[in-house]
Amino acid sequence: MSTLAADYEKTDMGTIQIAPEVIEIIAGMATMEVPGVAGMSGGFAGGIAELLGRKNMSKGVKVEVGQREAAIDVSIVIEFGTRIPEVANAVQQNVKNAIEGMTGLSVMQVNVHVHDVIFKAPEKTEEPPAEPSPQRVK
Repeated sequence: MSTLAADYEKTDMGTIQIAPEVIEIIAGMATMEVPGVAGMSGGFAGGIAELLGRKNMSKGVKVEVGQREAAIDVSIVIEFGTRIPEVANAVQQNVKNAIEGMTGLSVMQVNVHVHDVIFKAPEKTEEPPAEPSPQRVK
C-alpha cells in the first residue's frame, strides 16, 4: 500500500496534495456511518492505541493512491444478526461516494474484510429506586 502523497491538482497558484492519511480518515468515518458495522478492526497496534485513550479514525483502513485513482481496503466488525453482504455493499458505496465527493479521486476498488462478529449486550433498564412504603402512625 502506498503512503506517498500524490500531486492531484496543479493550479497556477501551486499544487494541491491530499495525504493518504486524510483519505484513510474519510473512508473510516464513511464506514462507521453504515448500519450493521459495529466497529473497525485495526489489529494489535490499533487496540493498544485505544487502550491508551487515542481514537484513531483511520483504524482498519489501508489506501493505495495514484495520481487520479484510489483503492481502499477496510477491515470491519459486523453486528450479529445483520446480513453481511448487504452491510459490505453499503460500506463499499458509502466509502466510494465519500472519497469521490470530498477529494475528486476516482475510487477503483473498495475491498471489505469482515474480521469479526460482535453480539450486542442486552440493554440494562435502570429501575428507579423503590419508594419507601408509607409509615402508618398508630
